[in-house]
Amino acid sequence: MKVVTTHRNTDLDGLASVVAGTLLYPDTVPVLSKQINPNVNFFLTAHKRMLDIKTADEIDLDDVTELIVVDTNQWKRLDGLGKLQEKPDLVIHLWDHHSAIGNINASRKRQEVLGANITAMTEEIKSRNIKISPMIATLFLAGIYEDTGNLAFSSTTPRDVYAAGYLLECKADLDIVSSLMGSAIFNRNQKKILFEMLQNVKTVNINGYSISINIQPIEGHVDTLAQVVQKYTETIGVDAAFGIFPQKEERCIVIGRSKRDGPNMAVIMGHLGGGGHPSAGSALLKSVPPHSIEKLILDLIENHNQSSIRISDLMSFPVLAVSPELKMKTLRKLLRENNFKGAPVIDDGKLVGMITRTHFKKLKREDQWEAPVKAFMARDIVTIEPGMSPMQAVRKIITKKVGHLPVIENGHVIGMVTRSDLMVYFYDQLPK
Repeated sequence: MKVVTTHRNTDLDGLASVVAGTLLYPDTVPVLSKQINPNVNFFLTAHKRMLDIKTADEIDLDDVTELIVVDTNQWKRLDGLGKLQEKPDLVIHLWDHHSAIGNINASRKRQEVLGANITAMTEEIKSRNIKISPMIATLFLAGIYEDTGNLAFSSTTPRDVYAAGYLLECKADLDIVSSLMGSAIFNRNQKKILFEMLQNVKTVNINGYSISINIQPIEGHVDTLAQVVQKYTETIGVDAAFGIFPQKEERCIVIGRSKRDGPNMAVIMGHLGGGGHPSAGSALLKSVPPHSIEKLILDLIENHNQSSIRISDLMSFPVLAVSPELKMKTLRKLLRENNFKGAPVIDDGKLVGMITRTHFKKLKREDQWEAPVKAFMARDIVTIEPGMSPMQAVRKIITKKVGHLPVIENGHVIGMVTRSDLMVYFYDQLPK
């Protein structure tokens, strides 16, 4: 018997990958965990007669000769199939899109870092000219959309987008995809947990990131805690948020969500024994106190700078700084000669203002060019630290409506980063 299966708490990407497995491996039995997300249950209920899905207790594990594992590479995440781990002659095929190394030793492995696992399987289905129905195409597209945040998460790759386009060509229904995305409506328990989390918000700043860690004890099973943490992150507006959910038997569920260019959740959760993507991850810890987990997360963020590029890599230095007493006409000449658009104003070693060519518009008469810089400079200065990320700099430039950010370290200006510097970086033109 050939079996295709996926992880507990099955999401749409997991379900889509299981169904894809039945197409790529004919005569394969699809097996799902009893723990499935609400939108997966919604889809299965609506298509009950079209998908013959089994659970592990409905098959004889002794008859299994071939196992296809999708969307995970860890035995502990498979539900009711642990006995197969000891089967010496078992043939295993693995399809996974997570970067973390797992413990499933597959004879054939297709592991590529993509936004969604179903992307690679869709590519294989297309290359084999396997025809899929609009219903299957819709499920596959929903899997891509869910795991990539409608193709908006930073983990999204061009291949995810191309696969989505192909599925639309196969008549995937976007209206149904939208209904699946919205079918995981908060139940009473989820609303209660979110409300209590919002009553106890704590934030800290580490390496330029705003971080919130919220410890919230729970009783029994709660559907899609990940959705609660996602909503919590969006509501309080931090760079990253972690929900630590202690349960009975000294178990703690840890779920994290991160904005683009924020702390890498895959790395952090990997250290906790879990996994995920750069923007989303989870872990399950046993016999570890919640506050110890909180401290461990903070230490990981502080000691593991996740982004390879920091403001110190982008800034210009040394800085052309000017005195507040410098005449405006001299400033104009300096900026022109050095091809600069602005300069920080420093008095007695202290940053007191910022002057740019934009301020020249304030000069209406010729005699005003004899005035000192301090008469026209901006005194409400927006600065940035060298260890902060390019995305954090972009947020400052957009929200504060400035074009220049002096880079400050120990109270001194050590560099300058501009809107142009950031655009060069984000459009992949940073010099090698």
